[in-house]
Parts: sequence; C-alpha cells; structure tokens
Amino acid sequence: MAQREPVFPLVLHELSFRPGGQNVIDCVCLAIDGGVRTVILGANGAGKSVLMRLIHGLLLPTSGHISWCGRAQRPADQAMVFQRPVMLRTSALRNVIYALRLAGVARGERRPRAQQALERVGLGAVADRPARVLSGGQQQRLALARAWALEPQILFLDEPTASLDPGASAEIEALILNISAAGTKIVMSTHNLGQAKRLAQEIIFLHRGRVVEYTPAKVFFDSPRSPEARAFIKGELPWN
Repeated sequence: MAQREPVFPLVLHELSFRPGGQNVIDCVCLAIDGGVRTVILGANGAGKSVLMRLIHGLLLPTSGHISWCGRAQRPADQAMVFQRPVMLRTSALRNVIYALRLAGVARGERRPRAQQALERVGLGAVADRPARVLSGGQQQRLALARAWALEPQILFLDEPTASLDPGASAEIEALILNISAAGTKIVMSTHNLGQAKRLAQEIIFLHRGRVVEYTPAKVFFDSPRSPEARAFIKGELPWN
C-alpha cells in the first residue's frame, strides 16, 4: 500500500452548526488523536450524530473549521457506518465491490478484497445473497465489511447497534474491537452506557451541542467532573 498522509491530530476549531439559528453544535473545540477508541456519549438529541456528520464532511459547519494533521482538506481514507445503512439492490458481495470501485481500487483487486472483508465479518457464506434480504444484524455487519474493505485510517460509527437485538449487538461490538485492533481509529457515538464502558478508551461527553467532558473512559465513569455527566451516568439526565 502506498504511504498515506497522517490524519491525526484531528482538530475541531470552534465548530458550530446553527441551522435556522438553533444551536445544534455550539463552539466545539477538540483535538482527537489516533490509537484509541473514542466514544461520543450523550443523551438523545445531544448532537452526537450531527457532530459526526460534520467531521465526516456530510454537513458544513455554520462557523469554525476542521483540520487533519494541520491540513484543511478532508482525507479520502475515512469511512462512516450509520445506524440504518443503505443496502444496494444487489448481492452482499456486490455491495462491497461497488464501494471499492467508488474508492478507485483497481478492478482486479476488488473481488478478492470484498470476499476477504465478508469473511472477516462472518458473511462469507451469504456473499451471493441479496443484501436487502439479510437480517438487520447481517446488514450492519455488511456495512462494516463495506467500510473495512476500504482500509480507512478512521472509521466513524453512528450508533451502529441502536436498532439491533442484544445478540446482534454483541457481534457488532466484537467486530468493532477487531477493526480497532487491526489499526483503524474508531470514533463512535452512542447513548448506551454499558456499550460505552465496553468499547470506549476515551469519552467525549456531549450535552446540548457542547462538549462537557473529554477524558479517558475510566476517569469519566469513576469520577465525572460535571453535574451533567454525573446525572447522565445515574440515568437522571433528560433527553435534550
């Protein structure tokens, strides 16, 4: 693989998103490094998904900017998986091949890389099955395979288990750990405290569009500094 430009630190400079004058994301300043799994935690409506879409480039900030290792240009080798991924009307294998095609991977490399990605997420046996007839858990694994095949330096996961049952959620969590162990930086949003405890190495706690705490996960859960975080951990913080 060709040498890739570094993307970390990923720095958010006074990032705000105010559609119609409403403060959805309010002056967020962060410097995110590679190597650890980052979980954006907060109640429903806190702005987690919007923040991830801003970083990924799907939304443009109202003010502020993002830099990637000092560069303003968003790197190509990043990917995002959504809570309800869109499946193409074709086979599981073709879904992955199409993503590789869009990424500019050489034609001869696409099929073997797609097959390898499906094997890594346990979907090798259903490679030729239509993607849209797969179960919800299988579709989410396919979405992870599609992203992992691109070999991104950073992978954004927007509440990837929110609509899954406990068994399927456990499978996705195991895959997230595998992707992380393979060297991809994970940035994931969730409102699930148990999941955050299992997966996070550092926590960005978001409340009403503002970063209230950014700290190692153990510190956050053992001794949260803010009243909002303490209330959230106790289950007392209402939805935003």
